[in-house]
Amino acid sequence: MNAHDLALLERCILLAEEALDAGDEPFGSVLADSDGNILHEDRNRIAGGDRTRHPEFALARWAAENMASAERASATVYTSGEHCPMCAAAHAWVGLGRIVYASSSAQLAGWLEEMNVPPGPVRALPVQDIAPGIKVEGPVPELAARVRELHRRLYSGQ
Repeated sequence: MNAHDLALLERCILLAEEALDAGDEPFGSVLADSDGNILHEDRNRIAGGDRTRHPEFALARWAAENMASAERASATVYTSGEHCPMCAAAHAWVGLGRIVYASSSAQLAGWLEEMNVPPGPVRALPVQDIAPGIKVEGPVPELAARVRELHRRLYSGQ
């Protein structure tokens, strides 16, 4: 992980803050090409009732529609939180490359348990349990603390 990776993770956290400010759960993601150029970005959009509107899933769909197979394989998805099983599967099915995340699924599960938030309907699993061929990097401790604070704000009503 280099300084450019960290800068793109910072962008993901800003997107997660934007999601939180819009009444959504705080997740944000960026899709970058092999040179590190941002191709597409999104934030969580589940507040309208469609719980599948995760940014990582949206990026996988966008990549499938707009990128050649070789471009997808050399791309990187940056995200504020490690992909859920649904998003990890979508990532693998469209053939995207590396995933870099600020906070892990295990961290999120622990934070939510500490905050007495009931578990969701899908078990939190590491990406590599769903898609073992994908290279993943993360978490980043100093950024994970910021992601934790966004979730604390969400569940404390602040």
